[in-house]
Amino acid sequence: MKSDVSLSRLKQFPPLMWILLFGSFITRGSYYMVWPFLAVILYEKFALSATEVGLILSTAAVVSVLVSFIGSALSDRFGRNKLMYASGLLYIVSFMLLAQVDSISGYAIVITLCSIATALWRPLTSALIGDIISDTKTRELAMQALYFAVNVGCAIGPMFGVWLGLTGEQSSFNITAVAFALLLVLLHWGFKSHERNHVNKEDSATKLETKDEPVTRQQIITALSADKLFQCLIFANVLCMFIYAQMDSSLIQYLTRAKVPDLLQLISSLIFTNALVIISTQFVLLRLMARLSLVARIQVGLVLLMCSQVWLAVNPLTLFWGWIGAVVVMSLAEAILFPTMNVHIDRLAPDHLRGAYFGAASIYELGFAFAPLGGGMILDHFGGYWLFMSGAGLSLVVIYLYAILERLPRPEFGQYKSQKIES
Repeated sequence: MKSDVSLSRLKQFPPLMWILLFGSFITRGSYYMVWPFLAVILYEKFALSATEVGLILSTAAVVSVLVSFIGSALSDRFGRNKLMYASGLLYIVSFMLLAQVDSISGYAIVITLCSIATALWRPLTSALIGDIISDTKTRELAMQALYFAVNVGCAIGPMFGVWLGLTGEQSSFNITAVAFALLLVLLHWGFKSHERNHVNKEDSATKLETKDEPVTRQQIITALSADKLFQCLIFANVLCMFIYAQMDSSLIQYLTRAKVPDLLQLISSLIFTNALVIISTQFVLLRLMARLSLVARIQVGLVLLMCSQVWLAVNPLTLFWGWIGAVVVMSLAEAILFPTMNVHIDRLAPDHLRGAYFGAASIYELGFAFAPLGGGMILDHFGGYWLFMSGAGLSLVVIYLYAILERLPRPEFGQYKSQKIES
Protein backbone atom coordinates (compact mmCIF):
# COMPACT_ATOMS: atom_id res chain seq x y z
CA MET A 1 0.00 0.00 0.00
CA LYS A 2 1.39 3.39 -0.96
CA SER A 3 1.69 6.01 1.74
CA ASP A 4 0.48 9.57 1.50
CA VAL A 5 2.16 11.19 4.46
CA SER A 6 2.13 14.82 3.35
CA LEU A 7 3.06 17.12 6.22
CA SER A 8 -0.04 19.18 5.40
CA ARG A 9 -1.92 16.51 7.34
CA LEU A 10 -0.39 17.92 10.52
CA LYS A 11 -3.24 20.45 10.48
CA GLN A 12 -5.65 17.57 11.07
CA PHE A 13 -4.03 16.64 14.39
CA PRO A 14 -6.33 17.31 17.37
CA PRO A 15 -4.90 19.23 20.38
CA LEU A 16 -4.55 15.98 22.35
CA MET A 17 -2.18 14.66 19.66
CA TRP A 18 0.06 17.70 20.06
CA ILE A 19 0.13 17.12 23.81
CA LEU A 20 1.22 13.52 23.22
CA LEU A 21 4.01 14.75 20.95
CA PHE A 22 5.21 17.37 23.42
CA GLY A 23 4.89 14.94 26.31
CA SER A 24 6.90 12.31 24.46
CA PHE A 25 9.63 14.86 23.82
CA ILE A 26 10.05 16.04 27.41
CA THR A 27 9.68 12.61 29.02
CA ARG A 28 12.00 10.77 26.61
CA GLY A 29 14.54 13.56 26.88
CA SER A 30 14.65 13.37 30.67
CA TYR A 31 14.49 9.53 30.56
CA TYR A 32 17.52 9.19 28.30
CA MET A 33 19.35 11.85 30.26
CA VAL A 34 19.83 9.25 32.99
CA TRP A 35 18.61 5.74 32.04
CA PRO A 36 21.39 4.70 29.59
CA PHE A 37 23.92 5.15 32.39
CA LEU A 38 22.11 2.77 34.73
CA ALA A 39 24.29 -0.17 33.65
CA VAL A 40 27.37 1.94 34.41
CA ILE A 41 25.97 2.81 37.87
CA LEU A 42 25.31 -0.86 38.68
CA TYR A 43 28.78 -1.88 37.51
CA GLU A 44 30.67 0.87 39.32
CA LYS A 45 28.59 0.76 42.52
CA PHE A 46 28.24 -3.00 43.00
CA ALA A 47 30.88 -4.46 40.61
CA LEU A 48 28.25 -6.72 39.00
CA SER A 49 29.15 -8.92 36.04
CA ALA A 50 27.56 -8.42 32.62
CA THR A 51 25.35 -11.45 33.24
CA GLU A 52 24.22 -10.16 36.65
CA VAL A 53 23.35 -6.72 35.28
CA GLY A 54 21.57 -8.42 32.39
CA LEU A 55 19.58 -10.63 34.77
CA ILE A 56 18.28 -7.62 36.70
CA LEU A 57 17.26 -5.75 33.55
CA SER A 58 15.80 -8.82 31.83
CA THR A 59 13.72 -9.92 34.83
CA ALA A 60 12.24 -6.44 35.10
CA ALA A 61 11.43 -6.38 31.40
CA VAL A 62 9.76 -9.82 31.38
CA VAL A 63 7.45 -8.84 34.24
CA SER A 64 6.63 -5.57 32.50
CA VAL A 65 5.66 -7.28 29.23
CA LEU A 66 3.13 -9.52 31.00
CA VAL A 67 1.63 -6.53 32.82
CA SER A 68 1.54 -4.52 29.58
CA PHE A 69 -0.65 -7.04 27.77
CA ILE A 70 -3.16 -7.16 30.63
CA GLY A 71 -3.22 -3.37 31.02
CA SER A 72 -3.65 -2.66 27.32
CA ALA A 73 -6.46 -5.18 27.00
CA LEU A 74 -8.22 -3.58 29.99
CA SER A 75 -8.00 -0.21 28.23
CA ASP A 76 -10.42 -1.55 25.58
CA ARG A 77 -12.97 -2.00 28.37
CA PHE A 78 -12.35 0.93 30.70
CA GLY A 79 -10.73 3.62 28.51
CA ARG A 80 -7.18 4.69 27.70
CA ASN A 81 -7.17 7.72 29.97
CA LYS A 82 -7.57 5.83 33.26
CA LEU A 83 -4.73 3.44 32.40
CA MET A 84 -2.50 6.28 31.21
CA TYR A 85 -3.01 8.17 34.47
CA ALA A 86 -2.12 5.01 36.39
CA SER A 87 1.04 4.32 34.38
CA GLY A 88 2.09 7.97 34.63
CA LEU A 89 1.78 7.89 38.41
CA LEU A 90 3.78 4.67 38.47
CA TYR A 91 6.49 6.40 36.44
CA ILE A 92 6.67 9.25 38.95
CA VAL A 93 6.83 7.00 42.01
CA SER A 94 9.35 4.56 40.51
CA PHE A 95 11.80 7.22 39.35
CA MET A 96 11.61 9.02 42.68
CA LEU A 97 12.44 5.72 44.38
CA LEU A 98 15.24 5.04 41.90
CA ALA A 99 16.89 8.25 43.07
CA GLN A 100 16.92 6.90 46.65
CA VAL A 101 17.70 3.16 46.60
CA ASP A 102 21.11 1.96 47.74
CA SER A 103 21.00 -1.85 47.50
CA ILE A 104 21.00 -4.41 44.69
CA SER A 105 17.57 -5.75 45.70
CA GLY A 106 16.22 -2.19 45.86
CA TYR A 107 17.47 -1.47 42.36
CA ALA A 108 15.96 -4.72 41.07
CA ILE A 109 12.50 -3.89 42.47
CA VAL A 110 12.44 -0.27 41.38
CA ILE A 111 13.82 -1.03 37.91
CA THR A 112 10.95 -3.51 37.55
CA LEU A 113 8.44 -0.79 38.45
CA CYS A 114 10.02 1.58 35.91
CA SER A 115 9.87 -1.11 33.23
CA ILE A 116 6.21 -1.85 33.98
CA ALA A 117 5.35 1.83 33.61
CA THR A 118 7.20 2.03 30.30
CA ALA A 119 5.58 -1.15 28.95
CA LEU A 120 2.12 0.18 29.83
CA TRP A 121 2.66 3.68 28.49
CA ARG A 122 3.92 2.86 24.98
CA PRO A 123 1.07 0.65 23.68
CA LEU A 124 -1.54 2.87 25.36
CA THR A 125 -0.14 5.89 23.52
CA SER A 126 -0.21 4.07 20.17
CA ALA A 127 -3.76 2.81 20.77
CA LEU A 128 -4.88 6.30 21.83
CA ILE A 129 -3.68 7.73 18.51
CA GLY A 130 -5.96 5.25 16.76
CA ASP A 131 -8.85 6.40 18.94
CA ILE A 132 -8.49 10.14 18.33
CA ILE A 133 -7.54 10.09 14.62
CA SER A 134 -9.89 8.18 12.35
CA ASP A 135 -8.21 8.80 8.98
CA THR A 136 -5.70 6.01 8.23
CA LYS A 137 -3.09 8.14 6.46
CA THR A 138 -3.24 10.93 9.02
CA ARG A 139 -2.85 8.27 11.71
CA GLU A 140 0.28 6.93 9.98
CA LEU A 141 1.76 10.44 9.96
CA ALA A 142 0.83 10.80 13.65
CA MET A 143 2.73 7.63 14.56
CA GLN A 144 5.72 8.76 12.53
CA ALA A 145 5.55 12.16 14.27
CA LEU A 146 5.36 10.50 17.68
CA TYR A 147 8.49 8.49 16.98
CA PHE A 148 10.18 11.64 15.68
CA ALA A 149 9.36 13.53 18.91
CA VAL A 150 10.69 10.64 21.00
CA ASN A 151 14.00 10.74 19.15
CA VAL A 152 14.36 14.50 19.42
CA GLY A 153 14.15 13.95 23.18
CA CYS A 154 16.60 11.06 22.95
CA ALA A 155 19.07 13.24 21.03
CA ILE A 156 18.96 16.14 23.45
CA GLY A 157 18.67 14.18 26.72
CA PRO A 158 22.03 12.37 26.91
CA MET A 159 24.10 15.34 25.72
CA PHE A 160 22.25 17.70 28.09
CA GLY A 161 22.86 15.21 30.88
CA VAL A 162 26.60 15.16 30.15
CA TRP A 163 26.63 18.96 29.98
CA LEU A 164 24.97 19.16 33.40
CA GLY A 165 27.29 16.47 34.78
CA LEU A 166 24.37 14.14 35.55
CA THR A 167 25.82 10.94 34.11
CA GLY A 168 26.14 8.42 36.89
CA GLU A 169 24.40 10.74 39.38
CA GLN A 170 21.61 8.79 41.07
CA SER A 171 19.71 11.92 42.15
CA SER A 172 19.17 12.87 38.49
CA PHE A 173 16.36 10.30 38.22
CA ASN A 174 14.17 12.89 39.94
CA ILE A 175 14.24 14.92 36.71
CA THR A 176 12.30 12.22 34.89
CA ALA A 177 9.75 12.07 37.71
CA VAL A 178 9.14 15.83 37.42
CA ALA A 179 8.79 15.55 33.62
CA PHE A 180 6.08 12.91 33.94
CA ALA A 181 4.25 14.94 36.56
CA LEU A 182 4.12 17.83 34.06
CA LEU A 183 2.91 15.47 31.33
CA LEU A 184 0.04 14.17 33.48
CA VAL A 185 -1.17 17.73 34.04
CA LEU A 186 -1.08 18.39 30.29
CA LEU A 187 -2.83 15.09 29.55
CA HIS A 188 -5.64 15.88 31.98
CA TRP A 189 -6.26 19.15 30.15
CA GLY A 190 -6.00 17.39 26.78
CA PHE A 191 -8.49 14.66 27.65
CA LYS A 192 -11.01 17.21 28.91
CA SER A 193 -10.57 19.36 25.82
CA HIS A 194 -10.96 16.40 23.48
CA GLU A 195 -14.13 15.23 25.23
CA ARG A 196 -15.65 18.73 24.97
CA ASN A 197 -14.77 18.98 21.27
CA HIS A 198 -16.34 15.62 20.42
CA VAL A 199 -19.26 15.43 22.82
CA ASN A 200 -21.78 15.97 20.02
CA LYS A 201 -20.08 13.82 17.39
CA GLU A 202 -21.30 10.36 16.56
CA ASP A 203 -18.01 8.96 15.29
CA SER A 204 -17.12 6.37 17.91
CA ALA A 205 -13.55 6.25 16.62
CA THR A 206 -12.90 9.60 18.33
CA LYS A 207 -14.14 8.53 21.75
CA LEU A 208 -11.56 7.98 24.46
CA GLU A 209 -13.79 5.74 26.52
CA THR A 210 -14.71 2.37 25.06
CA LYS A 211 -17.63 1.37 27.23
CA ASP A 212 -20.01 0.61 24.38
CA GLU A 213 -20.08 -3.11 23.70
CA PRO A 214 -17.15 -3.96 25.97
CA VAL A 215 -14.78 -6.58 24.66
CA THR A 216 -14.75 -9.81 26.63
CA ARG A 217 -11.62 -11.69 27.59
CA GLN A 218 -12.82 -14.66 25.54
CA GLN A 219 -13.14 -12.50 22.41
CA ILE A 220 -9.59 -11.28 22.83
CA ILE A 221 -8.16 -14.76 23.38
CA THR A 222 -10.13 -16.25 20.47
CA ALA A 223 -9.05 -13.54 18.02
CA LEU A 224 -5.38 -13.60 18.98
CA SER A 225 -5.12 -17.39 19.05
CA ALA A 226 -6.62 -17.66 15.55
CA ASP A 227 -4.47 -14.91 14.02
CA LYS A 228 -1.45 -16.92 12.81
CA LEU A 229 -0.10 -14.00 10.80
CA PHE A 230 -0.05 -11.82 13.90
CA GLN A 231 1.64 -14.56 15.94
CA CYS A 232 4.42 -14.92 13.36
CA LEU A 233 4.78 -11.14 13.29
CA ILE A 234 5.24 -11.03 17.05
CA PHE A 235 7.91 -13.76 16.98
CA ALA A 236 9.79 -11.96 14.19
CA ASN A 237 9.66 -8.70 16.13
CA VAL A 238 10.86 -10.39 19.32
CA LEU A 239 14.01 -11.43 17.47
CA CYS A 240 14.36 -7.98 15.90
CA MET A 241 14.12 -6.26 19.28
CA PHE A 242 16.64 -8.69 20.77
CA ILE A 243 19.12 -7.67 18.10
CA TYR A 244 18.51 -3.95 18.40
CA ALA A 245 18.48 -3.89 22.21
CA GLN A 246 22.12 -4.96 22.34
CA MET A 247 22.96 -1.30 21.72
CA ASP A 248 21.20 -0.25 24.94
CA SER A 249 22.63 -2.98 27.15
CA SER A 250 25.38 -5.30 25.94
CA LEU A 251 27.22 -2.81 23.73
CA ILE A 252 27.53 -0.39 26.65
CA GLN A 253 28.69 -3.20 28.94
CA TYR A 254 31.16 -4.37 26.30
CA LEU A 255 32.65 -0.89 25.97
CA THR A 256 32.70 -0.42 29.76
CA ARG A 257 34.58 -3.65 30.46
CA ALA A 258 36.97 -3.09 27.57
CA LYS A 259 37.88 0.25 29.17
CA VAL A 260 37.66 2.16 25.90
CA PRO A 261 38.95 5.74 26.04
CA ASP A 262 36.45 8.47 27.01
CA LEU A 263 33.72 5.96 27.84
CA LEU A 264 30.96 8.32 28.98
CA GLN A 265 31.53 10.65 26.03
CA LEU A 266 31.41 7.68 23.65
CA ILE A 267 28.17 6.34 25.16
CA SER A 268 26.54 9.76 25.00
CA SER A 269 27.80 10.25 21.43
CA LEU A 270 26.37 6.90 20.35
CA ILE A 271 22.94 7.73 21.79
CA PHE A 272 23.06 11.24 20.32
CA THR A 273 24.10 9.89 16.91
CA ASN A 274 21.31 7.32 17.00
CA ALA A 275 18.67 9.96 17.65
CA LEU A 276 20.18 12.57 15.31
CA VAL A 277 20.23 10.17 12.34
CA ILE A 278 16.60 9.24 12.96
CA ILE A 279 15.55 12.89 13.29
CA SER A 280 17.30 13.90 10.07
CA THR A 281 16.36 10.89 7.92
CA GLN A 282 13.03 9.48 9.16
CA PHE A 283 10.69 11.46 6.90
CA VAL A 284 13.16 11.46 3.99
CA LEU A 285 13.30 7.66 4.11
CA LEU A 286 9.53 7.50 4.45
CA ARG A 287 9.08 9.53 1.28
CA LEU A 288 11.71 7.53 -0.62
CA MET A 289 9.98 4.29 0.34
CA ALA A 290 6.44 5.53 -0.21
CA ARG A 291 5.94 3.13 -3.13
CA LEU A 292 6.99 0.10 -1.11
CA SER A 293 4.62 -1.97 1.02
CA LEU A 294 5.04 -1.99 4.78
CA VAL A 295 6.64 -5.45 4.69
CA ALA A 296 9.09 -4.44 1.96
CA ARG A 297 10.12 -1.37 3.97
CA ILE A 298 10.70 -3.51 7.02
CA GLN A 299 12.87 -5.95 5.06
CA VAL A 300 15.05 -3.08 3.81
CA GLY A 301 15.47 -2.00 7.43
CA LEU A 302 16.41 -5.54 8.45
CA VAL A 303 19.17 -5.71 5.82
CA LEU A 304 20.63 -2.48 7.24
CA LEU A 305 20.34 -3.87 10.76
CA MET A 306 22.27 -6.99 9.72
CA CYS A 307 25.03 -4.85 8.18
CA SER A 308 25.34 -2.80 11.37
CA GLN A 309 25.82 -5.94 13.44
CA VAL A 310 28.66 -7.14 11.22
CA TRP A 311 30.28 -3.70 11.50
CA LEU A 312 30.03 -3.74 15.31
CA ALA A 313 31.58 -7.22 15.37
CA VAL A 314 34.70 -6.25 13.44
CA ASN A 315 35.21 -2.66 14.65
CA PRO A 316 38.49 -2.13 16.62
CA LEU A 317 37.86 -1.18 20.26
CA THR A 318 39.80 2.07 20.05
CA LEU A 319 38.29 3.26 16.75
CA PHE A 320 35.87 5.90 18.06
CA TRP A 321 34.43 6.86 14.66
CA GLY A 322 34.01 3.21 13.76
CA TRP A 323 31.49 2.81 16.57
CA ILE A 324 29.76 5.96 15.40
CA GLY A 325 29.59 4.66 11.82
CA ALA A 326 28.07 1.34 12.87
CA VAL A 327 25.44 3.16 14.92
CA VAL A 328 24.62 5.39 11.93
CA VAL A 329 23.75 2.28 9.88
CA MET A 330 21.79 0.81 12.80
CA SER A 331 19.93 4.09 13.21
CA LEU A 332 18.92 4.14 9.55
CA ALA A 333 17.47 0.67 10.13
CA GLU A 334 15.63 1.89 13.21
CA ALA A 335 14.24 4.94 11.38
CA ILE A 336 12.62 2.54 8.94
CA LEU A 337 11.68 -0.33 11.26
CA PHE A 338 10.23 1.04 14.47
CA PRO A 339 7.57 3.51 13.25
CA THR A 340 6.65 1.15 10.40
CA MET A 341 6.07 -1.68 12.87
CA ASN A 342 3.58 0.46 14.80
CA VAL A 343 1.76 1.40 11.58
CA HIS A 344 1.74 -2.29 10.66
CA ILE A 345 0.06 -3.25 13.94
CA ASP A 346 -2.43 -0.39 13.58
CA ARG A 347 -3.53 -1.68 10.17
CA LEU A 348 -3.82 -5.26 11.38
CA ALA A 349 -5.83 -4.45 14.52
CA PRO A 350 -9.66 -4.33 14.34
CA ASP A 351 -11.05 -1.18 15.97
CA HIS A 352 -12.75 -2.98 18.85
CA LEU A 353 -9.52 -4.85 19.72
CA ARG A 354 -7.01 -2.05 19.16
CA GLY A 355 -5.80 -1.96 22.75
CA ALA A 356 -5.55 -5.75 22.92
CA TYR A 357 -3.54 -5.92 19.70
CA PHE A 358 -1.13 -3.20 20.74
CA GLY A 359 -0.88 -4.86 24.14
CA ALA A 360 -0.18 -8.25 22.54
CA ALA A 361 2.31 -6.60 20.19
CA SER A 362 4.19 -5.43 23.26
CA ILE A 363 5.15 -9.08 23.70
CA TYR A 364 7.90 -8.37 21.22
CA GLU A 365 9.39 -6.31 24.02
CA LEU A 366 10.49 -9.73 25.28
CA GLY A 367 13.30 -9.23 22.80
CA PHE A 368 14.34 -6.19 24.81
CA ALA A 369 13.71 -8.15 28.00
CA PHE A 370 16.04 -11.03 27.22
CA ALA A 371 18.63 -8.92 25.40
CA PRO A 372 20.55 -7.83 28.54
CA LEU A 373 20.65 -11.40 29.90
CA GLY A 374 21.28 -13.19 26.62
CA GLY A 375 23.72 -10.56 25.44
CA GLY A 376 25.48 -10.51 28.81
CA MET A 377 25.94 -14.30 28.77
CA ILE A 378 27.31 -14.27 25.22
CA LEU A 379 29.57 -11.38 26.16
CA ASP A 380 30.90 -13.15 29.27
CA HIS A 381 31.51 -16.51 27.56
CA PHE A 382 32.26 -15.73 23.91
CA GLY A 383 33.05 -12.02 23.62
CA GLY A 384 31.74 -9.08 21.64
CA TYR A 385 32.55 -10.48 18.18
CA TRP A 386 30.18 -13.45 18.52
CA LEU A 387 27.55 -11.32 20.23
CA PHE A 388 27.16 -9.11 17.18
CA MET A 389 27.67 -11.85 14.61
CA SER A 390 24.80 -13.70 16.33
CA GLY A 391 22.72 -10.56 15.78
CA ALA A 392 23.58 -10.62 12.08
CA GLY A 393 22.47 -14.27 11.84
CA LEU A 394 19.19 -13.56 13.62
CA SER A 395 18.53 -10.71 11.19
CA LEU A 396 18.45 -13.26 8.36
CA VAL A 397 15.89 -15.31 10.28
CA VAL A 398 13.64 -12.26 10.73
CA ILE A 399 13.89 -11.43 7.01
CA TYR A 400 12.64 -14.95 6.22
CA LEU A 401 9.74 -14.69 8.68
CA TYR A 402 8.54 -11.46 7.11
CA ALA A 403 8.78 -13.08 3.68
CA ILE A 404 6.21 -15.75 4.65
CA LEU A 405 3.78 -13.51 6.57
CA GLU A 406 1.18 -13.08 3.84
CA ARG A 407 0.79 -16.85 3.47
CA LEU A 408 -0.49 -17.23 7.02
CA PRO A 409 -4.23 -17.21 7.93
CA ARG A 410 -6.17 -14.56 9.85
CA PRO A 411 -9.58 -14.82 11.57
CA GLU A 412 -12.77 -12.99 10.60
CA PHE A 413 -13.41 -10.00 12.83
CA GLY A 414 -17.15 -9.68 12.34
CA GLN A 415 -18.08 -6.23 11.09
CA TYR A 416 -14.41 -5.25 11.12
CA LYS A 417 -12.84 -6.41 7.89
CA SER A 418 -9.31 -7.74 8.26
CA GLN A 419 -6.68 -6.09 6.12
CA LYS A 420 -4.36 -8.13 3.97
CA ILE A 421 -0.69 -7.24 3.98
CA GLU A 422 0.72 -6.33 0.60
CA SER A 423 3.96 -7.92 -0.37
